[in-house]
Amino acid sequence: EWAYAARYQNEHERELAYTAWLHHYNHHRPHTGIGGLTPAQRFHNVTKKYS
Repeated sequence: EWAYAARYQNEHERELAYTAWLHHYNHHRPHTGIGGLTPAQRFHNVTKKYS
């Protein structure tokens, strides 16, 4: 979904775009399959790295 939206001059530029898209996808984009929540809302601290 994210990789075909634009042309990238190099791998670094593509990586930056992916990082931004992934943050949006997980923290700002509601998902209907989990009741309109974002994955970050639904699976808060799933890795147990934060207390």
